[in-house]
Amino acid sequence: RGGASTAAATPPAPAAPPEVRQPAAAPPAPETPAAPSGPSLDRAMVSVPAASSPAGAPTSTRARVLAKPPVRKLARDLGVDLASVRPTGPGGIVTREDVTAHAAAAAPRPLATSPGEDRPWTASDGLSDDGRTTRVPVRSVRKRTAEAMVASAFTAPHVTVFRTVDVTRTMKLVERLKRDRDFADVRVTPLLIAAKAALLALQRHPEVNASWDEAAQEIVYQHYVNLGIAAATPRGLVVPNVKDAHRLELLGLAQALGELTATARAGRTSPADMADGTFTITNVGVFGIDTGTPILNPGESGILAVGAIRQQPWVHKGKIKPRWVTQLALSFDHRLVDGELGARFLSDVARVLEDPAQGLVWG
Repeated sequence: RGGASTAAATPPAPAAPPEVRQPAAAPPAPETPAAPSGPSLDRAMVSVPAASSPAGAPTSTRARVLAKPPVRKLARDLGVDLASVRPTGPGGIVTREDVTAHAAAAAPRPLATSPGEDRPWTASDGLSDDGRTTRVPVRSVRKRTAEAMVASAFTAPHVTVFRTVDVTRTMKLVERLKRDRDFADVRVTPLLIAAKAALLALQRHPEVNASWDEAAQEIVYQHYVNLGIAAATPRGLVVPNVKDAHRLELLGLAQALGELTATARAGRTSPADMADGTFTITNVGVFGIDTGTPILNPGESGILAVGAIRQQPWVHKGKIKPRWVTQLALSFDHRLVDGELGARFLSDVARVLEDPAQGLVWG
């Protein structure tokens, strides 16, 4: 793919667990302190096994696992048992970060289906007689990525435009949202604001949210946005997308991006998660890269690259001041998107990042 990650989607009450036996003399486990006031929590009763269980009078020991509904859903999607997660939130609350960290730690390392798949240069089966080269069959994610990139590069005429942006107000908004109780269990980053800015720009320029049907010789305009986020994983680059992202408010978008990223890092992105994307964002800035010329995802007409955000001297209100600055790059299919349209689209993304309040006007 023409970018790198970022990077990365929504509960019946559990059945009462069996009782556990422990010594009659053992005092009951202390109850988890009550969580501070805030959004409602789901409280699931789970059994806590004793350190040792010699014969004795049976007693029932139960501890409360505190988790908010979005966190509980994320755990279910990732196959994580909340009772096995170590909580780090206030009052013993299991947070979204606790679940994703547990899932990543528990995820088995992908087995090499070909010699040295995850470290191909160390494969022994393909080693030349003189030991100077190694040949490994192209398979799995790498093969599909290569096929898609070749098809895109040699089918769609790519054009890339760039814009340098003062994102100081976006950075202030990010810090403000991190302190907001409603956003306490989601990860708030500049990528979230960039994603919202792209959705607003697509709303203003729906021609960019289109695809070229070569067989029918038609342009297909999508009246929905499945927003792809390029994510680097141990198995290669994947681009899962947030379905119907245009319907989500900022909090819902933050939750969806967090679940998408966690699923990708755990190696559980399904083909359905990557299908039917309409527009993609690649966050090359996470690697300290300033900008790039991303390659379109096949079937899409636009991809936005977000570069590293750095403090730089900037002329602000007639004076040189240190400001947070980034570079944006938009690649588009010139069969569908003219240069003027591409430039206007990127300028609108930049306007929201320069002044997030603009989103209220357009939203």
